[in-house]
Amino acid sequence: MPDISRRTLLQATAAVGAGAVVAPAVLAGAAQAATGTDGSGAPIWAECPPAELTGRIVRFGDPDYPSASLGWDELFVRNPLVIVFAQNTQDVVNALAWSRQNDVALRVRSGRHSLEGWSNVDNGIVIDVSELKSADIDRAALTARVGAGLNQLEAVTALAQQGLAVTTGTEGSVGLSGATLGGGFGFLTRWLGMACDNLIGAEVVVASGANGAKAVQVDLRNRRDLLWALRGAGNGNFGIVTSLTYRVAPLRGVAYLQATWSGLGDLREVFDSWQRTAPFTDVRLGSQLEIHKSQILLFGVLAEGTEAEARRLLAPVLAVGSPQVTVQIGGWGEIYAGFQVPTQDEPANWKFFSQFARRPFPPEAIEIIRSFMAVAPTDASNFFTQAFGVGAQARQPVGGSAFPHRDAIFYSEPGAGWGTRGVPDSGDALTPAAQAWIAEFSQALRPYVDGAYVNVPNIGMQEWETAYWGPNVERLRRIKAVYDPHNVFQYEQSVPPASC
Repeated sequence: MPDISRRTLLQATAAVGAGAVVAPAVLAGAAQAATGTDGSGAPIWAECPPAELTGRIVRFGDPDYPSASLGWDELFVRNPLVIVFAQNTQDVVNALAWSRQNDVALRVRSGRHSLEGWSNVDNGIVIDVSELKSADIDRAALTARVGAGLNQLEAVTALAQQGLAVTTGTEGSVGLSGATLGGGFGFLTRWLGMACDNLIGAEVVVASGANGAKAVQVDLRNRRDLLWALRGAGNGNFGIVTSLTYRVAPLRGVAYLQATWSGLGDLREVFDSWQRTAPFTDVRLGSQLEIHKSQILLFGVLAEGTEAEARRLLAPVLAVGSPQVTVQIGGWGEIYAGFQVPTQDEPANWKFFSQFARRPFPPEAIEIIRSFMAVAPTDASNFFTQAFGVGAQARQPVGGSAFPHRDAIFYSEPGAGWGTRGVPDSGDALTPAAQAWIAEFSQALRPYVDGAYVNVPNIGMQEWETAYWGPNVERLRRIKAVYDPHNVFQYEQSVPPASC
């Protein structure tokens, strides 16, 4: 396993020339961390010896640096000094200690789906846990301990092979840990609760002392306050999660229904029927609406259900107009893999705005959706909804959680997608129009929604802490002060520690 010392990193980075910028703090880091010297002139470290980076190291100038530094949303381009792909927990401990000793900004990354590019940073260190892939499944105990590097498709597949499931989002390439730590919802939410509700334990690397790091175990008996915070506010706020333990459920098969309406002529009736029935029907049914400028799509997954049941539960929506309807019956792993869209087929650039609804949209709100979707900047742009309402997600798990939006009847977001993946600057001409469309769309819907989803951050929102975490903000700040009093884990919308 390769390793690299601080000195080697600095020499290599300096050698690549003007393209790399070395922060002055890096050069001064050792002196800041040392308290003096011994008789031979060697530094005496107050907390721990000088840390060295270990794992798979990618630095500026390496052949694989461009791909290693690129996120899913190519709208955001960052140039970190070094990316550490951890191969085990100790690599994460070493990287965190190194960043602290050398006063280098850090970010934590797993699936690369940070929608504002906050899992990357210019001139800093990215600690990437995506190669921590493992799955220890105990079918008798209905628990699964997984590495923080699994994406959602990998997790669904591993569990489905054992006839088990846990809530995940619908996009397989999204990191499971990132989705869970912000809340995590999808087709199984109303049946099994939020992904974070099923999180019963974690291994977390936290800052320790003045310049060190250590791994700690978190569960309902150990550091229960931190488990509460990880359930909905755990993304890069308190430490680096290296493994997660879930409570899982048996799931033999599902019925997967898709309905398509051409154009937007039926939108008012489809949307109103869906919002008044789907969130309140059988909790085994999870459903989503996805509205494009040329069509309306309805997706439904009925756990342990039949085609007849799925059609019956969604009959009020399917009765509108003349949709094309298909139903598949199969194992959850097979169905989930089947509706994935390859990343290379998606637009390069994306912008979203998240919101929750606690009351049905009136006709004028649905008309706002129709009018904006009719002039969407691209065919890939959409308005997406996820049914909440009655179901397991409406109840707090044992031990509670920081996720507050349990009284919502549905979640929604307008999303704009543009540009060609892998082609730099391909979407520049559309970027101003796409960003303006999202801003105006979300502003027009403000009277009908509230709150926001931290996994789909709303940049520029003034009351973002309250929007994400509601009444839990002050408790989160107090927990931050316990586990990260020096605010080592910070980014544009991170939880700040409570002040004395």
